[in-house]
Amino acid sequence: MSEINFHASSPILRVSNLAESIDYYVNKLGFAVDWQHENTMVSLSRGAANLMLCHNDQGNFGSWVYIGVGDAEELHEELTANGAIVKLPPTNYAWAKEIHVADLDGNILRFGSKHDSEMPFAEWLFWYKD
Repeated sequence: MSEINFHASSPILRVSNLAESIDYYVNKLGFAVDWQHENTMVSLSRGAANLMLCHNDQGNFGSWVYIGVGDAEELHEELTANGAIVKLPPTNYAWAKEIHVADLDGNILRFGSKHDSEMPFAEWLFWYKD
């Protein structure tokens, strides 16, 4: 019997305007386009992180994805300078130091790095209020 070998996951996020979303992910979040199929789907990556955007199909607006990063503080500085929609600045939780960034359709990317054991841990936020 052979061993089942899992590979990296590729979350699929629903978006309402593929061209605008690609521009946001590339120019604000620093992702690169791996491939695109017409005006229906695109695969994006940054480092080892990969995700796909699908135009008005597959999934629901407002989905959440966790992506591990080397330094959430440094990423926050970069994304803020690029004009990304930061919903939560670097916050220290027991499992990670996270920043939360929204895309144009309200999907949330949770970027997390190792938590800071010298800082107190924040309480988890269950939802956002605009």
